[in-house]
Amino acid sequence: MSSLIANTRFSVLDRSRIREGHTGAQALRDTVELAREAERLGYHRFWVSEHHGVPGVAGSAPTVLAAAVAGATRTIRVGTGGVMLPNHRPLVVAEQFGVLESLFPGRIDMGLGRSVGFTDGVRKALGRDKEDAEDFEAQLTELLGWFRGTSPTGVHARPAEGLTVPPFVLAMGEGAAVAARAGLPMVIGDLRDRDRMRRGVERYREGFRPSGWSPEPYVVVSGTVAVADTPAAARRLLVPEAWSMAHARTRGSFPPLPPAEEAEARATTAREREFYESGLAGHIAGTEEQVAGELESLLRDTGAQEVLITTSTYDREALLDSYRRLARLAGLGRSTAPA
Repeated sequence: MSSLIANTRFSVLDRSRIREGHTGAQALRDTVELAREAERLGYHRFWVSEHHGVPGVAGSAPTVLAAAVAGATRTIRVGTGGVMLPNHRPLVVAEQFGVLESLFPGRIDMGLGRSVGFTDGVRKALGRDKEDAEDFEAQLTELLGWFRGTSPTGVHARPAEGLTVPPFVLAMGEGAAVAARAGLPMVIGDLRDRDRMRRGVERYREGFRPSGWSPEPYVVVSGTVAVADTPAAARRLLVPEAWSMAHARTRGSFPPLPPAEEAEARATTAREREFYESGLAGHIAGTEEQVAGELESLLRDTGAQEVLITTSTYDREALLDSYRRLARLAGLGRSTAPA
């Protein structure tokens, strides 16, 4: 194991993907069970996501799910990747994280994104529109102010005020510049476009302003990592998500994950096949030795302090095996990475 990998934190983001033939309730229970396993293996943090109105995703209320995860674990950090701030009032977000931090002190992270609902129908149901994402920086400033007690309204966020819940910005596009100006850690996820990722990291570091939240830049790179005993087995882990993404791109609906064998056997149009092949490309996948080499390259390119794994697949046991293999190659549990 290289010293570069040994000195890197590894964490997990689970999106509570629904599998064909299973319910959303089962997907949520699977997320909690995965968090227990991630803690046992030595991963640094476990995050959950926010999606609304998506047939193949059960994770619609990340702070509620984070509470369930934190209650089922003891030591792993728990948070969101992320709460989509334009969908919510900053005061309410501060209150929710204040409750989480009060119940699970020293273990809660506040990952924040700037996306709004994916479709017009979802945005209407949330009472939001695309332009709300443009106010993200102001919303972020207001949210952080509730923790510091600097709101000019005379209102106090209880129990958030005075608490320190580490904030992270999910940096897609403009998010990198926002994170830099606010002096916050940045999460960037675009493994399939390494040049774009590298440029985003460089912009973030160049523009970073030290703050009370973070004295220096902190970069988390996020993406799919699949580890198996053979390259073919690792590729099969990617198939269900690639097929569902191709379906979404061509039919407008992101469905539950199918078994890899069924997905590969299904007839597809030329356009679907193009999206499907694209969905299989650009991830880190292979044997432990192959993945270790790719991770070293990624860490050299970005100088990231942490890798956040977001892998989804139909076969839960194969997914757990992938996380176990990754933990082994990263030396988790005996790693020299800082606490």
